[in-house]
Amino acid sequence: MTMLDQAVEQKQAPYLSAFARLEAKLAGIGPRWLHDTRRVAIDSFAELGFPATRNEEWKFTNVAAIAGIPFPLASRGGDLAVAEELIRDLPGGGNRLVFVNGYYAPELSRQLERRAIIGNLREALEEGKPELDRHLCRYAGYRTHPFIALNTAFLVDGALVHVPAGTFVESPIHLVHISTGGPSPQASYPRNLIVLEEGAQASVIETYIGRGASVHEHPYLTNVVTEIVGGQESVLDHYRLQMESDGGFHIATVQMAQGRGCAFRSHSLTFGAALARTEVNAVLSEGSDCTLNGLYVAGGNQHVDSRTSIDHAQPHGTSHELYKGILDGRSSAVFNGKIIVRKDAQKTDAKQTNKNLVLSEDSTINTKPELQILADDVRCTHGATIGQIDNDALFYLQSRGVGQEQAREMLIAAFAGEIIEGIRVEPLRGYVESTLAVRLARNAK
Repeated sequence: MTMLDQAVEQKQAPYLSAFARLEAKLAGIGPRWLHDTRRVAIDSFAELGFPATRNEEWKFTNVAAIAGIPFPLASRGGDLAVAEELIRDLPGGGNRLVFVNGYYAPELSRQLERRAIIGNLREALEEGKPELDRHLCRYAGYRTHPFIALNTAFLVDGALVHVPAGTFVESPIHLVHISTGGPSPQASYPRNLIVLEEGAQASVIETYIGRGASVHEHPYLTNVVTEIVGGQESVLDHYRLQMESDGGFHIATVQMAQGRGCAFRSHSLTFGAALARTEVNAVLSEGSDCTLNGLYVAGGNQHVDSRTSIDHAQPHGTSHELYKGILDGRSSAVFNGKIIVRKDAQKTDAKQTNKNLVLSEDSTINTKPELQILADDVRCTHGATIGQIDNDALFYLQSRGVGQEQAREMLIAAFAGEIIEGIRVEPLRGYVESTLAVRLARNAK
């Protein structure tokens, strides 16, 4: 064990002390079983500690920068003026729940849909909504994952989306999580629970955005967990847009449980944060269909870690995965995609692809697609590529009067376009296109 790894493992003490101080207050939020779950979660974190690089799952992502700052739990009452400014340009329309530093901000929220439950988790816990007893904290592994354990221990607020059986929610449901920063470091632990009953259909967008100059000036941590339950024959389009500031650290887990015949389409779009790690995990039932698409763009000294797991637990499931990365400056990225086919999951059809465009000699990418196949009647493929801009294509465009810089931008946009074109919410698609252009222009400076 390196001295750095030892230092990382010894940094959990402030969180254990913070939980002890807040335990009585946290116990008043939610039912008794949740209080017991929080205690198990903090005990798990005490045992696990922050992950070190000798852990294979964290081999290429060093969290020493996070562990080295004792992030206290953010308090309610963030700067609403800053929050309003940050969301001003986000795609409008539809249902919108806004959370500032981890707490629901009704002043900035808007709910149009009345056939579904779309509200804040804290209020639902106080009211004792039955879907919480059935689903909250039942899927994401807080006993084995240190950051999920932390999120669960400090579970205070977040979003609840519950779509009843047979209900089609036409307008997107937008969950906006904002970190306004402050004079000292702070952490927020948003928790989202999305439940679609049998035959329900919806589109949910999660956006994470913040303000903070750098990790050396007003840093903050967003540690989020989203649990999703898709009932039989339900359909969910799920989008994650991560645009934290340069002063932000972002750790996220999405855990999806798919019922029989459920169709789940995920788009994970990563643009921000000094260090970002996003895990998207899906467990499929018989006849389920899962699509995981992702785009990560990094420049400067950013580090981006994208991890996926598609678990074919039952037969006749299909999954398609395409993740693309664009790296510039001295940035680094990690992709680890895992497909698991259980013994009884015959007739599985799964495909996984990771493609990376490296724009700088100083950028690095570690990619590791994996297949774990325990059944024999399956069709599974995987692959990964790392390359630079095609000089022949660049020359072709220049020979037809396109300037070199414009030609370069066109080729990069075309590389990312395969992911962006799959976004079915038109205002979001346009916003992502413009965000990508701004980010690439910034990275090129």
